Amino acid sequence: MSRYVVSLGGNALGNNAQEQKELLKNVAKPIAGLIADGHEVIIVHGNGPQVGMINLAFTDAKSVPDMPFPECGAMSQGYIGFHIQNALDNELKDRGIKRNVTTVVSQVLVDKDDPLFLSPSKPVGAFYSKEEAEKIAKEMGYTMKEDAGRGYRRVVASPLPIDIIEKESILTLVKNGHVVICAGGGGIPVIRKEDGSLEGIAAVIDKDYASAKVASLVNADYLVILTAVDNVFINFKKPDEKRLEKVSVNEMKEYMKGDYFAKGSMYPKVNACVKFLEESKGKTAIISSLEKADLAFKEKAGTIVR
Repeated sequence: MSRYVVSLGGNALGNNAQEQKELLKNVAKPIAGLIADGHEVIIVHGNGPQVGMINLAFTDAKSVPDMPFPECGAMSQGYIGFHIQNALDNELKDRGIKRNVTTVVSQVLVDKDDPLFLSPSKPVGAFYSKEEAEKIAKEMGYTMKEDAGRGYRRVVASPLPIDIIEKESILTLVKNGHVVICAGGGGIPVIRKEDGSLEGIAAVIDKDYASAKVASLVNADYLVILTAVDNVFINFKKPDEKRLEKVSVNEMKEYMKGDYFAKGSMYPKVNACVKFLEESKGKTAIISSLEKADLAFKEKAGTIVR
């Protein structure tokens, strides 16, 4: 039996709630297969598009108060977690497997002095054309940046995770046979004040770094990041692009020095794998697509890093 942390990309979960529900029916199948084989599973998911849509909905609705970003993150954890629970519950029931699936709304500790607060970089919300992005930036005061050739998006600060506040609860649930969904969207970023209390802060933690932190804290055997592409590439979409299949940590670190990976998309996934493996010797990290999740879990697809 192995312990898997499975990280689902927010951009790979569809453009609206109904589309997300339909996509998750397929995502649930390979995850249920892992559970059927006796493995322990912890699921982390992204929320970049979703938390942006929630925030925008409150911003556009003039009749209701604006909703702070930490609360928007909590809302996204709840509704995405519900969809994952629902899809996985139904798939396990169809297979005759009795297993509790639980979402833990998670706070993730960050350093209030993290220099990343000074340089917003995390894409959230919908994609826009350059003209639309310039108009939004002027009207709303948002920072808008081009995102890996897919359009322009709002970017917010993305501090690094230090700790998962609910880690003991997560571990207790896993040890008692629960499938746990946690640190959704990277978790709700909180800082610890001088009196020891926690306070939510307006930022979005990268879910790949949060996934790596969860994987380290729960002593996972595998960190599997599922996204929109089958493999990691260097020189992606260029004439000399190269598919990476089996790579050592040291090789991947060398590729990272070469600036081969887009900062807002593939770089954090690669870096998260490296961070996990440096903290957890002898473990395995895999980056693959949702469509090839079943093969990736068996180390037969994706980019496998050791």
